[in-house]
Amino acid sequence: MHTTRQVNTAVFPVAGLGTRFLPATKASPKEMLPIVDKPLIQYAVEEAYAAGVRHMVFVTGRSKRAIEDHFDTAYELESELEAAGKHELLKVVEAVAPDDMDCTYVRQHRSLGLGHAVLCAAHIVGEQPFAVLLADDLMVGPPGGQPVLAQMADAFESLGRSVLAVQEVPEDQVRRYGIVAGAAAGERLISIERIVEKPAPEAAPSRMGVAGRYILTPRIFDEIRNQPPGAGGEIQLTDAIARLMTKERVYAYQYSGKRYDCGSKEGFLEATVELALQHPEMGAPFRDYLKTLKL
Repeated sequence: MHTTRQVNTAVFPVAGLGTRFLPATKASPKEMLPIVDKPLIQYAVEEAYAAGVRHMVFVTGRSKRAIEDHFDTAYELESELEAAGKHELLKVVEAVAPDDMDCTYVRQHRSLGLGHAVLCAAHIVGEQPFAVLLADDLMVGPPGGQPVLAQMADAFESLGRSVLAVQEVPEDQVRRYGIVAGAAAGERLISIERIVEKPAPEAAPSRMGVAGRYILTPRIFDEIRNQPPGAGGEIQLTDAIARLMTKERVYAYQYSGKRYDCGSKEGFLEATVELALQHPEMGAPFRDYLKTLKL
């Protein structure tokens, strides 16, 4: 079990509308879409928990009640499973929210960007470092290795400065990402000198794209508060990080593992197939089934 405790709070911005998955997300949060048998948000929470985080802060919006219900105690369900002797299923339900995990919910009343969503949690986070996890990005650590946020938490322990997860992205995809450039600062680490939000390929300073995992120092809140709205009236986290870099070092961490962009249908389907193949019960029969398809 990972015991890093310096980063004890994680923020999950879950107020987005999920328009790319309509009509599935008309009445259900996109973060509750399941990959095999677990919703996206649970994968992210489990990753945070494995990194030593025990306080989960969800920045929600209207129509996100299902997320609160998912991490709440389901007395009727648990008592029925107990009465029916379905102890394995009962363990699965109880494991969703371990006893030592606290959940806090705060509303983002208007969709004003990722920076604004993070700022909504400032009064809960206080003056301590914290993680930000975007549930759309399903991150899987290397086989038998540490989950991605745990890798980043180890890096933060030694650096004491903000750390962003990055991966090399194809040139034709740089316009989808915040792109960083800088100098190597040790194994897997880059000391960031430039960060640009969604540049055109010819203007991109590198092909290192920021993935949906951050560990941030509390100073980021001042940068977000003092920031004028950018494109579309939104307050972007990338802009605040760029300003933070003028006050203190910010690092990029080239994580080990795989990211699935579950905000897109293609990435969602890729994650479904690959995680189904790794599933302890489903893996073997599902692999046999796939072999029968004429592709």
